[in-house]
Amino acid sequence: MELLDGCDAGGDVAYRVRDIVVATLMLVFALPILVVAMLAIKAETGGPCFFFQQRGGRFRRPFQCIKLRTMVVMENGGEVQQATRRDARVTRVGALLRRTCIDELPQLINVLRGEMSLVGPRPHAVLHDQQFAQLCPDYDLRFAVKPGMTGLAQTMGFRGEVSSVNNIARRTALDLEYVARRSLALDVKLMLLTPLRLVVRPTATEARPARLERVPATSSVARAEREALA
Repeated sequence: MELLDGCDAGGDVAYRVRDIVVATLMLVFALPILVVAMLAIKAETGGPCFFFQQRGGRFRRPFQCIKLRTMVVMENGGEVQQATRRDARVTRVGALLRRTCIDELPQLINVLRGEMSLVGPRPHAVLHDQQFAQLCPDYDLRFAVKPGMTGLAQTMGFRGEVSSVNNIARRTALDLEYVARRSLALDVKLMLLTPLRLVVRPTATEARPARLERVPATSSVARAEREALA
């Protein structure tokens, strides 16, 4: 399958206009929340309020992803450790910001810059992209579209730490399903589901824990969809 399968280059203008209009409105409404969050970060730990990390964009082009700082460390580069449950590096304010996804609101700026979209596969640190691509041969196909602030995998309960090879395989399968089915109507559905999932979070079930070892390549997006829904 070619990298651009499932993408309508002519229709990208509609997605871009949607992103600019909606992201601008969201940023205006989110501004008071961001100000309060920044004051809370400063009051608890001092230091910078924002955290910039290089992540993989469309066609693997790296970009600086913006988040509110939620940890006492700011890892970016050759060594990036995933956040885990009860991670000692996460501050008390940071735990609340992460639980409510408020820490991701600055990514609206990435959307306005054209580096991200409102909906799409979630971006990972560049170093993690390299690792995950070795585990899942179809992983690079998710770069056919811009990364998103939310996506199909996230509304299905796959958020946070990638804990096993089964976890990243299922996330990737859902990302490929999104690439294949991508439409403005699907995006609206996923955007409406996202705030609901913050209240009622689905459980991302895994068949069994597994070591991070390479998984067999899928022959098509259709097969990835079947595995994701199995």
